[in-house]
Amino acid sequence: MMKALIPTLLVTVLAVSCVEGDKNPGHSDPHISLAGGQKLETAGIDTMKEEDEYEVVKTEAEWKEILTSGEYRILRKRGTELPFVNQYYDNKEEGVYYCGACGQPVFTSETKYESGTGWPSFWEPITPSVVGEKEDNSLFMTRTETVCARCGSHLGHVFEDGPDPTGLRYCLNSQALDFEAMDLSSVDAEQLPVKEKN
Repeated sequence: MMKALIPTLLVTVLAVSCVEGDKNPGHSDPHISLAGGQKLETAGIDTMKEEDEYEVVKTEAEWKEILTSGEYRILRKRGTELPFVNQYYDNKEEGVYYCGACGQPVFTSETKYESGTGWPSFWEPITPSVVGEKEDNSLFMTRTETVCARCGSHLGHVFEDGPDPTGLRYCLNSQALDFEAMDLSSVDAEQLPVKEKN
Protein backbone atom coordinates (compact mmCIF):
# COMPACT_ATOMS: atom_id res chain seq x y z
CA MET A 1 0.00 0.00 0.00
CA MET A 2 2.78 2.44 0.96
CA LYS A 3 4.69 1.68 -2.27
CA ALA A 4 1.58 2.57 -4.26
CA LEU A 5 1.36 5.99 -2.56
CA ILE A 6 5.00 6.98 -3.17
CA PRO A 7 4.59 7.92 -6.88
CA THR A 8 1.50 10.02 -6.07
CA LEU A 9 3.29 11.81 -3.23
CA LEU A 10 6.34 12.46 -5.42
CA VAL A 11 4.23 14.04 -8.18
CA THR A 12 2.40 16.22 -5.63
CA VAL A 13 5.68 17.39 -4.08
CA LEU A 14 7.06 18.23 -7.54
CA ALA A 15 3.97 20.19 -8.48
CA VAL A 16 3.99 22.13 -5.23
CA SER A 17 7.72 22.90 -5.70
CA CYS A 18 6.92 24.51 -9.02
CA VAL A 19 4.27 26.60 -7.27
CA GLU A 20 6.65 27.74 -4.54
CA GLY A 21 8.99 30.17 -6.25
CA ASP A 22 10.67 33.28 -4.90
CA LYS A 23 7.80 35.46 -3.76
CA ASN A 24 7.57 38.97 -5.18
CA PRO A 25 4.84 40.73 -3.19
CA GLY A 26 5.13 43.86 -5.29
CA HIS A 27 3.23 42.09 -8.07
CA SER A 28 -0.11 41.12 -6.58
CA ASP A 29 -2.18 42.73 -9.34
CA PRO A 30 -3.41 39.88 -11.58
CA HIS A 31 -3.21 42.17 -14.63
CA ILE A 32 0.45 42.17 -15.61
CA SER A 33 1.97 44.50 -18.23
CA LEU A 34 3.87 42.75 -21.00
CA ALA A 35 6.06 44.02 -23.80
CA GLY A 36 4.23 46.52 -25.96
CA GLY A 37 1.87 47.49 -23.13
CA GLN A 38 -0.31 44.40 -23.52
CA LYS A 39 -2.02 43.04 -20.42
CA LEU A 40 -2.16 39.44 -19.25
CA GLU A 41 -4.52 38.26 -16.56
CA THR A 42 -2.93 35.14 -15.12
CA ALA A 43 -5.78 34.06 -12.86
CA GLY A 44 -8.55 32.10 -14.54
CA ILE A 45 -7.43 32.95 -18.05
CA ASP A 46 -8.17 30.58 -20.92
CA THR A 47 -6.40 31.44 -24.16
CA MET A 48 -6.03 27.85 -25.30
CA LYS A 49 -7.70 26.76 -28.51
CA GLU A 50 -9.62 23.62 -29.31
CA GLU A 51 -7.29 20.81 -30.38
CA ASP A 52 -8.19 21.11 -34.08
CA GLU A 53 -7.74 24.92 -34.12
CA TYR A 54 -3.96 24.91 -33.73
CA GLU A 55 -1.72 25.55 -36.73
CA VAL A 56 0.02 22.22 -36.10
CA VAL A 57 -2.34 19.28 -35.59
CA LYS A 58 -1.09 15.70 -35.38
CA THR A 59 -2.49 12.39 -34.21
CA GLU A 60 -1.07 10.92 -31.03
CA ALA A 61 0.67 8.28 -33.17
CA GLU A 62 2.33 11.03 -35.23
CA TRP A 63 3.49 12.82 -32.06
CA LYS A 64 4.96 9.57 -30.76
CA GLU A 65 6.97 9.21 -33.98
CA ILE A 66 8.75 12.56 -33.61
CA LEU A 67 9.03 12.85 -29.80
CA THR A 68 11.01 10.78 -27.33
CA SER A 69 8.95 9.03 -24.65
CA GLY A 70 9.97 11.70 -22.11
CA GLU A 71 9.07 14.55 -24.44
CA TYR A 72 5.75 12.93 -25.28
CA ARG A 73 4.88 12.44 -21.58
CA ILE A 74 5.49 16.12 -20.84
CA LEU A 75 4.45 17.88 -24.05
CA ARG A 76 1.39 15.82 -24.93
CA LYS A 77 0.34 14.26 -21.59
CA ARG A 78 1.06 17.32 -19.39
CA GLY A 79 3.77 15.62 -17.33
CA THR A 80 6.46 17.17 -15.13
CA GLU A 81 10.16 16.38 -14.93
CA LEU A 82 12.36 16.31 -11.85
CA PRO A 83 13.77 19.64 -10.63
CA PHE A 84 17.52 20.43 -10.64
CA VAL A 85 18.46 17.40 -12.77
CA ASN A 86 16.87 18.57 -16.02
CA GLN A 87 18.81 19.88 -19.01
CA TYR A 88 18.13 23.64 -18.99
CA TYR A 89 17.41 24.73 -15.41
CA ASP A 90 20.97 26.09 -15.03
CA ASN A 91 21.73 26.77 -18.70
CA LYS A 92 23.42 30.17 -18.92
CA GLU A 93 24.19 30.18 -22.66
CA GLU A 94 22.79 32.97 -24.81
CA GLY A 95 20.17 31.81 -27.27
CA VAL A 96 16.60 30.83 -28.05
CA TYR A 97 14.28 28.20 -26.56
CA TYR A 98 11.88 26.53 -29.00
CA CYS A 99 8.77 24.44 -28.39
CA GLY A 100 10.06 20.87 -28.24
CA ALA A 101 7.06 19.60 -30.19
CA CYS A 102 6.63 21.96 -33.15
CA GLY A 103 9.77 24.14 -33.11
CA GLN A 104 8.13 27.53 -32.55
CA PRO A 105 10.48 30.05 -30.86
CA VAL A 106 8.94 30.73 -27.43
CA PHE A 107 11.53 32.21 -25.00
CA THR A 108 15.05 33.66 -25.07
CA SER A 109 17.91 33.65 -22.62
CA GLU A 110 17.36 37.40 -22.16
CA THR A 111 14.29 36.72 -20.00
CA LYS A 112 15.57 33.54 -18.29
CA TYR A 113 16.46 33.84 -14.61
CA GLU A 114 17.33 31.69 -11.59
CA SER A 115 14.07 31.12 -9.71
CA GLY A 116 15.43 28.58 -7.23
CA THR A 117 12.76 26.04 -8.22
CA GLY A 118 15.01 23.73 -10.27
CA TRP A 119 13.18 24.26 -13.55
CA PRO A 120 14.03 26.73 -16.33
CA SER A 121 12.20 29.95 -15.50
CA PHE A 122 11.48 33.01 -17.63
CA TRP A 123 9.77 36.32 -16.90
CA GLU A 124 8.38 36.82 -20.42
CA PRO A 125 7.89 34.90 -23.70
CA ILE A 126 9.27 36.23 -27.00
CA THR A 127 5.79 37.72 -27.62
CA PRO A 128 2.56 37.09 -25.70
CA SER A 129 1.07 35.42 -28.78
CA VAL A 130 3.47 32.43 -28.74
CA VAL A 131 1.93 30.91 -25.61
CA GLY A 132 -1.59 30.01 -24.61
CA GLU A 133 -2.82 29.67 -21.05
CA LYS A 134 -5.52 27.76 -19.26
CA GLU A 135 -6.61 27.18 -15.67
CA ASP A 136 -5.24 23.86 -14.41
CA ASN A 137 -7.05 22.31 -11.44
CA SER A 138 -5.05 19.07 -11.30
CA LEU A 139 -3.24 17.76 -8.20
CA PHE A 140 -5.67 19.46 -5.78
CA MET A 141 -4.54 22.99 -6.63
CA THR A 142 -5.26 25.76 -9.12
CA ARG A 143 -2.45 26.84 -11.45
CA THR A 144 -2.20 28.45 -14.88
CA GLU A 145 -0.93 26.03 -17.51
CA THR A 146 1.27 27.37 -20.33
CA VAL A 147 1.12 25.75 -23.77
CA CYS A 148 2.65 26.44 -27.16
CA ALA A 149 0.18 28.57 -29.12
CA ARG A 150 1.17 26.88 -32.39
CA CYS A 151 0.58 23.21 -31.44
CA GLY A 152 -1.05 23.22 -27.98
CA SER A 153 1.74 21.23 -26.34
CA HIS A 154 2.25 21.58 -22.57
CA LEU A 155 5.29 23.68 -21.65
CA GLY A 156 4.76 24.23 -17.92
CA HIS A 157 2.94 26.78 -15.75
CA VAL A 158 3.04 30.53 -15.16
CA PHE A 159 2.94 32.17 -11.71
CA GLU A 160 2.78 35.74 -10.43
CA ASP A 161 5.91 35.60 -8.26
CA GLY A 162 8.54 36.48 -10.86
CA PRO A 163 10.94 39.42 -11.10
CA ASP A 164 10.46 42.85 -12.65
CA PRO A 165 9.46 44.05 -15.12
CA THR A 166 6.53 41.59 -15.53
CA GLY A 167 6.31 39.90 -12.13
CA LEU A 168 5.72 36.59 -13.95
CA ARG A 169 7.50 33.26 -13.64
CA TYR A 170 7.06 30.86 -16.52
CA CYS A 171 8.16 27.61 -14.86
CA LEU A 172 8.85 25.25 -17.77
CA ASN A 173 10.03 21.71 -18.39
CA SER A 174 13.40 21.26 -20.13
CA GLN A 175 12.01 18.29 -22.08
CA ALA A 176 9.32 20.61 -23.47
CA LEU A 177 12.02 22.84 -24.99
CA ASP A 178 14.80 22.74 -27.56
CA PHE A 179 17.62 25.25 -27.19
CA GLU A 180 19.78 26.85 -29.87
CA ALA A 181 22.76 28.96 -28.81
CA MET A 182 22.97 32.21 -30.77
CA ASP A 183 24.04 35.83 -30.50
CA LEU A 184 20.77 37.59 -29.73
CA SER A 185 22.18 41.01 -30.63
CA SER A 186 22.35 39.87 -34.27
CA VAL A 187 18.77 38.56 -34.60
CA ASP A 188 15.20 39.73 -34.12
CA ALA A 189 13.78 36.97 -31.90
CA GLU A 190 10.23 37.87 -32.94
CA GLN A 191 11.11 37.11 -36.58
CA LEU A 192 12.93 33.80 -36.06
CA PRO A 193 11.63 30.95 -38.22
CA VAL A 194 10.08 27.78 -36.83
CA LYS A 195 12.48 24.85 -36.45
CA GLU A 196 10.37 21.93 -37.65
CA LYS A 197 10.91 18.57 -35.94
CA ASN A 198 11.02 15.48 -38.10
